[in-house]
Amino acid sequence: MNLNLQNVKRTPIMVALMMGAFVATLNETLLGNALPVLMNEFQVEATTIQWLTAAYLLVVGALIPVTALIQQWFTTRQLFFISMITFLIGTIIAALAPTFMLLLVARIVQAIGTGLIIPLLMNTLLMIYPAEKRGSIMGVLFLIFTFAPAIGPTLSGVIVETLDWRWLFYIVIPIILISVIIGYYYLANVTELTKPKVDILSIILSTLGFGGVVYGFSATGNGGWSDSRVYWPIVIGSLALIIFIVRQLRISNPILELRTFKFPMFSLSIMLLIVVMMSMFATTTLLPMFMQSVLLVTAFQSGLTMLPGSVVNGLMSPITGKLFDRFGARIIIIPGLLIVSIAMYLFTKFTLESTTLQITLTHCLLMLGVALVLVPVQTYGLNQISSEYYPHGSAIFSTLQQVAGAIGTSLFIATMSSRSRSHFAQSADQNDVEQQLSASVAGYSDTFILGFVISIIAVVLSLFLRKNKKEKQVN
Repeated sequence: MNLNLQNVKRTPIMVALMMGAFVATLNETLLGNALPVLMNEFQVEATTIQWLTAAYLLVVGALIPVTALIQQWFTTRQLFFISMITFLIGTIIAALAPTFMLLLVARIVQAIGTGLIIPLLMNTLLMIYPAEKRGSIMGVLFLIFTFAPAIGPTLSGVIVETLDWRWLFYIVIPIILISVIIGYYYLANVTELTKPKVDILSIILSTLGFGGVVYGFSATGNGGWSDSRVYWPIVIGSLALIIFIVRQLRISNPILELRTFKFPMFSLSIMLLIVVMMSMFATTTLLPMFMQSVLLVTAFQSGLTMLPGSVVNGLMSPITGKLFDRFGARIIIIPGLLIVSIAMYLFTKFTLESTTLQITLTHCLLMLGVALVLVPVQTYGLNQISSEYYPHGSAIFSTLQQVAGAIGTSLFIATMSSRSRSHFAQSADQNDVEQQLSASVAGYSDTFILGFVISIIAVVLSLFLRKNKKEKQVN
């Protein structure tokens, strides 16, 4: 690199980028407690309203793989302002949206800004900090990436109860503007522009693949697995992903270097990450819906119920980074996944008599397990690959993190909706309110059984984690 980064003011640069990343990742779950309110506002079902979260995560996940190329076409400053202004426009549209469809469009626009700012932050951090100082900065970065989405449901519950749901978008506008102002004065260009050839077909295949699969999973709540609206999108999306993978392995300038999966421990880390992200995003969406629609508590109460778990997650994220440096991956990740499994099992035991205290304690347990896994598994996975694969490894982690959240949210809500309807159909008196609520409880229980099974599989897989910090590529 010919760029002189010696005189770059690192702190204001990272403040500007981290503020942008904070509001962007916060918006991944900010609508959590507002979903029941929005269902009533726009008269749509749970399987439809969840697209406000799933579509956001999907667009972010589809866009992140492309950013490796985008950052070679646009300067750091250009990309920062494009991402922040795009996010600001989406936020304003969302705050004023009179219909569900316009709100969904606004969320997609927001997601475009998020998909650009997250990898930009990661790349800038790597460029302006020497290796010996990256650890502490990464700890703060992971704190933002985990804490911001974790407090989303709590914040939304408080705002929806005390103000109006549109304030969920109004409150982030000042933060975006401050980030832009700081970036305008202090952000420096830290990358060289090589302007490589852009493979449009790969972008189309990636978007079609991830979009088809997530849409198919989401549609299960409306029609079941045998419905053509379910299996055709999944089939077409899967085929598109297969073609995408083959193409990335054959072209000279892939948008995503998939040869990183030749490192077994990297691949295993990816699988464990997917389970954790599915668990976190799905429960973040399901628990507020359970409390408000079954236990009949207010959005404010459900928000406060989720707050302690969010705090646990936020406080533990930097601590687990230090534990990883001292003890390695296995001794932290395996207990973490066991804790996630126990929490998922306890969720299956919720009834109409369950209290918010029970939910709070169980959610705290889950978020403790998530914190013990999330930071170490990403650090461990990236430690396994060769340096030339590092940017692509980071992009793969970021991509699958978002897509796993989208698929997890869609799969769990779809399962809850279909199982609740199935239990309701078996009710003796379908006009009885208590039997309707009991059917809903059974649907939620079935959904968390699915989560429990998935987490147990992850525990078994984690036993294969190696103690060494570096491995050789498999030929």
